[in-house]
Amino acid sequence: MTLDPVHVDGIADLASRVKTAVDDTDQTELAERAFSEFLDPLYDADGSVVLEPLDEHGKRKVPIADVALEEPPFPTQHGLDAGTINPTTFKNGLVIDVSQAAMAAVPSDVDLHRARTIVMTVHTNDTAAAFEETDWRMVDEGYARRRILRAPRVDRHEQVVVHALALYLAESEHALEQSEVVDDLLVLDGPIYPTGLLKWVERDPELERLIIEREEFTDVIANYLELVETFVQRETPLVGFVKNSASKAITRELRRKTGAPWVNDQALFRRVLERPDENGDPQTDALTFTGWFRSRVGTDGVLADGRIELDKERTLDDDDYEVTFFVIYDPRDDLIYRAEAPYAFTRDEQLRAELTTQFLGAVARERGPPLSVGKADELARIDRQGKETIRRRIEHTFETGQQTDYNDKRWGPAERLDL
Repeated sequence: MTLDPVHVDGIADLASRVKTAVDDTDQTELAERAFSEFLDPLYDADGSVVLEPLDEHGKRKVPIADVALEEPPFPTQHGLDAGTINPTTFKNGLVIDVSQAAMAAVPSDVDLHRARTIVMTVHTNDTAAAFEETDWRMVDEGYARRRILRAPRVDRHEQVVVHALALYLAESEHALEQSEVVDDLLVLDGPIYPTGLLKWVERDPELERLIIEREEFTDVIANYLELVETFVQRETPLVGFVKNSASKAITRELRRKTGAPWVNDQALFRRVLERPDENGDPQTDALTFTGWFRSRVGTDGVLADGRIELDKERTLDDDDYEVTFFVIYDPRDDLIYRAEAPYAFTRDEQLRAELTTQFLGAVARERGPPLSVGKADELARIDRQGKETIRRRIEHTFETGQQTDYNDKRWGPAERLDL
């Protein structure tokens, strides 16, 4: 049953009362002040610098029509992404997720696009359950690798654990396996490190113990560090393109200093970078963007603060692994993007400028992520029909069904898990 018009009007009236308590102009002025005064650099509660500009601090703009026609500094690009069926609980107590990772090339490479890394992670609290964990096996005439991995036993967070292991193991292994085909630039669809894992350190003591103590997780993190080392050695930039950042690390620090009202960092940078005209309407002729920042705030600093000990010996200086980023605002869709790279690359001013031009041009042309990322997303994505087919095949193999609840009956199977 829908709401009657009288109730819709009543809800709108409630919203108008909230609006009078929130001064938009004040938020814009506060954002400008926070950006100009507190991010150059940003200090944490202990007085340590956790964010600092690599360039002259400020915001910039570039006409969309002009930058779209710029010749890309990197002639070829590769993108990498991983998709999953999302965690599924079965009536026999197993919780399973399956991930496949794929790499795309611009210009296209059909053989590369066929290659896959597939990981199935399985969780069970049944101490009598036994199944064979496998090493990597080659299938599809050698184009694909796959393996099964048993997740550490937990009393809760089972779905989060199997999802993170499948996703990040598949992504990092595929990137390492295919690294030699990348000539000029590799763009990960998402951050350069597994932030879904790293934020466990701040989320819950049980999850923190897993990521610190269990080799299943420390091995995955070591993969990402090895990926940085591999591309530094090859003198080929490794970057990440973040489409949907939920980070609150910067706004959390600003809230302590300024009472920042923004729900997350994305909201802050949108407020800083948007360009309303005299009527308050958005100007859509130019991309606006920040300079590059060197970051140790929030999950960006987890690998630098010594909380996670790895058996792997690092081959680079500690600061080479640090996260650097800049933020792009596309007013055509009112969207914020974040481009990341290890400091090992962005310490070089010329390379930093080339990466900036590369991503601004890509966003201007594609009105979204770079083409290599879009193609990788299409290759790795497991659509709704594919997910259901895989789940039905697993049900048939187990001779059992999925565990469902009333929400599944009402809304259909859940297709999203936020880590």
